[in-house]
Amino acid sequence: MNEADSEEMFLHLSARGAVRTDKLDEADAVLINTCTVRDHAEHRALSFLGRLCKWKRQNPKRIIIFAGCAAERLGNQLKKRYPYLNIVAGAKGIEHFSDTLNKSGLFTTALAAPLAPAPTLSAYVTIMRGCNFNCTYCIVPSVRGPVKCLPHEEILKEAARHAQAGAKEIMLLGQTVNAYQDGNVTFSGLLNRVSEIPGVERVRFTSPHPLYFTDEFLCTVRQNPKLARHLHIPVQSGSTRVLTEMKRGYTRELFLEKVRALQDAGCHITTDIIVGFPTETETDFEQTLTLVDEAKFLAAYCFKYSPRQGTPAAQMQLLSENVLEKRLAILLNKVRGLADQAYQRQIGTIQEVLMETENKGRASGSFWVQTPVNYPVGSLVRCPIEHAEGTLLFARNEHD
Repeated sequence: MNEADSEEMFLHLSARGAVRTDKLDEADAVLINTCTVRDHAEHRALSFLGRLCKWKRQNPKRIIIFAGCAAERLGNQLKKRYPYLNIVAGAKGIEHFSDTLNKSGLFTTALAAPLAPAPTLSAYVTIMRGCNFNCTYCIVPSVRGPVKCLPHEEILKEAARHAQAGAKEIMLLGQTVNAYQDGNVTFSGLLNRVSEIPGVERVRFTSPHPLYFTDEFLCTVRQNPKLARHLHIPVQSGSTRVLTEMKRGYTRELFLEKVRALQDAGCHITTDIIVGFPTETETDFEQTLTLVDEAKFLAAYCFKYSPRQGTPAAQMQLLSENVLEKRLAILLNKVRGLADQAYQRQIGTIQEVLMETENKGRASGSFWVQTPVNYPVGSLVRCPIEHAEGTLLFARNEHD
């Protein structure tokens, strides 16, 4: 989502004559787009901002823009702490970034309409912003605000622009993306409309919430072959008691029910898990371990609980660092090898692969596949899988 926001902000800068450079010494301006989901991410952004002091002193006309979620959370105190900072653009104001540039007086009025998106095989399209949940550990609702669904006409136009620029895959973005609704256009309806755009071969989305997987969505998956057969669904904990403390809105049993229904429809599931939520007991942690076994995830991304200032969970008694480290190590050992096992299970199947290089691409289920012969980048190829090595599938040469 931050990558998509960064591209959107850059298009407004490009309309004022800006061009990219990967060399800091050549730059006239630096845009730092930030994340604050975890404390470490925010500290990294602030550390980089601090290091720019010397860069700014070398030429006081240089411009520094600090944007995104950390900018929203820290607000006006940023300019007090970093007086050389020119513009603070919080995440809630991303849609008004052009006005922010105009009001700063540091840029000319847009010289032209924002440029067309840069050609890319897979393109991000934001369909909604914000979140209506108030998970006790999560800072996102306070820095991104409540849910706002973008008009489906705008979404379809942007997806079409990317397809015309060469994108074969569209990734739809939202905090609870499958809760999208615009009038009578549901999330499933939007998926079907995006997949009908000429040139679009595959549609992905992130990040869904377990509660919003409906029978309509399951029907759409079964009927629309362009929908990717990989879903990333954060579970966070395998304990219903902890899920209740987190205010996730579902139970362990409901999550597993949703996952099994999606897997029966041909989807492969990855997830996020938080270790060491403040009230997590050994029994709760054991339930997370057994859920990993039952859910048969393709992969799981595991994190130690990170308290975020201003969230209810930050006021709770934290578990010791030793407990966090121990539980994380156990969980990582549990999930290690999940992907290898999933790749082995694909031997003998036919995978539809979107080629990202001449001899390697990604299957609908997110498996990486290497082909024995070369194909044009961007082409869609049906590959019979002969064997797997780690997290790479090898296709059989059909002429053998």
